[in-house]
Amino acid sequence: MRGAAVLAVLLVAVLAVGAWHLTQGTSGIGLLDLLQGDVDGILLGSRVPRLLAGVAVGVALGSAGALLQSVTRNALAAPDTLAVTAGSYFALCLVAAFGLAVPVWASGAVAFTGGLLAASLVLGLVGAASGTASTRLILAGSAVAMALDAATAMLLILFKESTTGLYAWGSGSLAQLNLDAATRAAPVIVVVLVAALLLARRLDVLGLGDDAAASLGVPVRSTRVLAVLCAVLLTSISVTLAGPLAFVGLAAPVAVRLAANRISALGRHAFLIPACGLAGALLVLLADAVLRAVMGAQAAASIPTGVPTSLLGAVVIVILALRLRDTGIVPRAYVAVRSRRRFLTVVVVAAVLLAAAAVTGLLAGSLWLRTGDIALWLQGTAPDLIGRALDDRAPRVAAAITAGAALALAGTVVQGTVRNPLAEPGVLGITAGGGLGAVFVVTSGLGGRTALIVCAVAVGLATFGLIAVLAWRGGLLPDRFLLIGIGCGYALSAVSTFLLLRADPWDTPRILTWLSGTTYGRTFADVAPVAVVLLLATPIVVGLRRQLDLLAIDEDTPKIFGVRREGARLSLLTAAAVAAAVSVIAVGVVGFVGLVAPHLARGLVGVRHGRIVPVAMLLGALLVSVADTLGRTLIAPSQIPAGLMMALIGAPYFVWLLRSQSRGPAR
Repeated sequence: MRGAAVLAVLLVAVLAVGAWHLTQGTSGIGLLDLLQGDVDGILLGSRVPRLLAGVAVGVALGSAGALLQSVTRNALAAPDTLAVTAGSYFALCLVAAFGLAVPVWASGAVAFTGGLLAASLVLGLVGAASGTASTRLILAGSAVAMALDAATAMLLILFKESTTGLYAWGSGSLAQLNLDAATRAAPVIVVVLVAALLLARRLDVLGLGDDAAASLGVPVRSTRVLAVLCAVLLTSISVTLAGPLAFVGLAAPVAVRLAANRISALGRHAFLIPACGLAGALLVLLADAVLRAVMGAQAAASIPTGVPTSLLGAVVIVILALRLRDTGIVPRAYVAVRSRRRFLTVVVVAAVLLAAAAVTGLLAGSLWLRTGDIALWLQGTAPDLIGRALDDRAPRVAAAITAGAALALAGTVVQGTVRNPLAEPGVLGITAGGGLGAVFVVTSGLGGRTALIVCAVAVGLATFGLIAVLAWRGGLLPDRFLLIGIGCGYALSAVSTFLLLRADPWDTPRILTWLSGTTYGRTFADVAPVAVVLLLATPIVVGLRRQLDLLAIDEDTPKIFGVRREGARLSLLTAAAVAAAVSVIAVGVVGFVGLVAPHLARGLVGVRHGRIVPVAMLLGALLVSVADTLGRTLIAPSQIPAGLMMALIGAPYFVWLLRSQSRGPAR
């Protein structure tokens, strides 16, 4: 049978790469030494455990990805895109942060619980039974994963003594102390795979559609639940063994399914599941071996295997997005027409709230001040302690306000141009690009603030340019643009992790805090570029408000009114990219602002962007200002980065928004 032949070829390939893998290591013992023997200590103490961990993790993730893709009938479904790995990692970090000592089996149970809750949330939001559209599924999974990653980062920052080393492990590491972990995981993986194979016939029929499967006697709901449970269990075992190794569960099934177009036997789950497992093992071992071959075993020891697999997964998402036809089926925000009086009232109320938040931000902190202290400070007569406090707080408040307004402006433009109220600059990878540029400057030590500003904006704009070029084929279609942006965002985050782990370990908490979004240490010199961009970009967007209104309707309406869709979309998105990239200078990488603020504005003042833009900017500034103040005061004198506070605020709102959109009409 051709299916069996493919499995045999994959097995041989795994064995061959595994043999190469065994010849690599920091001890300098090579192939000749292995052939001569007498190196049992090196083999059994380090190399064989790493090899077995790679095989176990690859088989588990590859099989899990195959099951999730079959359940959702979506080629982009995977443990990562459904936030399963993020949920498992968060659960394990939560246990570690509070110093709870648990046995290995209990760690697996903790990871399983976290992954299952995350997957249930994502699938519940988008509806796994409906043949979920790619864009909606990845938006939901990415946003939930962003929230969980933010919560995990908060734990790593607040409990750094209890979570030492978990950041590098959180990118996926095959380093093992001994054989025990892999040998304990192997039987569980085998049992779960056997259970998954028992579902093979049901999954074959389920691929025909729910109605057809039900008419043929397949219990659709129980089959789907059992398959998801198997996938989550496999993922949790993988996370417990080697951390969240990214995108193996996406790339391996995609490669096998592409091969299934030529080898029909691979379309049957009895062959598909084990083939995906072997392909996953092959990818993990290749990623690890190539990394060590290119960088050298000693240098590669500090770089998790998850970094190259993240890059691989990002490439797969982009390739799949390029093959995607724009469905035009996007979630729509249905709001009533609002009056001019309501618009003016909302603007006034939002401005008053923003002013109150700014004053509170100046007064709040480890040392609480009074309003009279601000007046003394402005006159230059404040006591030294009060003066130093306000000298530190004033730039931070200004940074939060300007960056929040910039992110809200960018979010409004992105949502309008791609016609999706669930999109935002963070999901599109624009802020990830700005973050990468800043991380490069910080870790390389090549320049000061000016270099950081230039590099952050340049890389953010380059990211946008790359996304636009890749998505341009056949027109700048919304679905394709979103998915390519998400893929590029994952790739840039992987490169940022690589640079961070190559830097001085003492700088890790500081850079991680900055990447989590913070105003700590900001000066008015950091605020100035954001303010300048706002002064330039806001009139441009407001001037193009009519085109933005038309683009937000559908693809045909702008053409009817004589608007050049691609030109208008490119101009608007360029303004959004600049605003989002430059905001990184003031607050680091902050998510959800560009999602929440425009949606709130749309609900308050209607769908006309001439009204949405100013209200969204006021609300964005208010949200980041409040998040920053709360982060500085809740656990003073310690601080929670504003980006993490914003994620904790924005994630529940996003869940509610996505759920409400799924219940509403779509077209």
